[in-house]
Amino acid sequence: MLYDVRLRIRQVYTPPATAGRYLLRLMPADLPGAQRLVTGILEGEPAPQERWDGRDFFGNAVAEVAYKAAQAELGFSVRARVQRLEAAVPQAPAPLLAALGDEITASLSLAPDSPHHFTGRSVRVAAFAEASDYARAALPADATSLSAVQAIGEAIHRDFRFMPGATTVETPVEQVFTLRAGVCQDFSHFMIACLRGIGVPAGYVSGFLRTIPPTGQTRLEGSDAMHAWVRAWCGQAIGWVEYDPTNAVFARGDHIVVAYGRDYSDAAPTVGAVRSAGTQATSHAVDVVPVEAPAAPRNGG
Repeated sequence: MLYDVRLRIRQVYTPPATAGRYLLRLMPADLPGAQRLVTGILEGEPAPQERWDGRDFFGNAVAEVAYKAAQAELGFSVRARVQRLEAAVPQAPAPLLAALGDEITASLSLAPDSPHHFTGRSVRVAAFAEASDYARAALPADATSLSAVQAIGEAIHRDFRFMPGATTVETPVEQVFTLRAGVCQDFSHFMIACLRGIGVPAGYVSGFLRTIPPTGQTRLEGSDAMHAWVRAWCGQAIGWVEYDPTNAVFARGDHIVVAYGRDYSDAAPTVGAVRSAGTQATSHAVDVVPVEAPAAPRNGG
């Protein structure tokens, strides 16, 4: 599926911030065999005084921008065209959970996608007993790595309520478990804790999700969303799979990847520091619009 993606972020400072520096992970990823970035533009409004574009350890596109003059309002925008391929259902046999540890050990690599980076504690996700117990209770008999991912994701979807405002970006994953409520970031962090707790390497995916309006209703401009889901390493034959616990589905052709990491800290869309003595308000709007393929030409006659 081919999509046009547009993201607009607006930040207002009262009184104006006198300086600021930001890291931006907002550009859709280019992933051979899974997702192709046809074209993309990331702009600051106003244009920053300094800008550096590069990649972080996990291969995510990063723009570092700096503002030295006072700013009452800043904006960042992305316009991109992305081709997202439907994720294939894994055909290789998944190892039993009991055998996955041996496959992790045999993966002799510290490359960015090595499972070794995704097994232990990270900044926002620590293993804790309640998460491991929850995961084990959800497992089917003779669980494989792949069936464990699906079973835990479905359990979270069943047991947790989607409730914007119940948490903040700083809410610890242990509190999310107590609340049994939150948003996509919370569900993803808890699922990562569950998977790591039973020995499955797991990480965080930041991206866009196309929303489909109810039948008979028109799509509202800006109504799509930035989203988060989970990636899990299911063995040497299968590799990485992606699962969305908020919607209880393996990531499909309408999940557009922006960044990978161990948790939100590695993949945050925006992070920075500003010199300010006042308040800050942030808003964003996202549009993910399918691009219709041109009609096939008719034979002349």
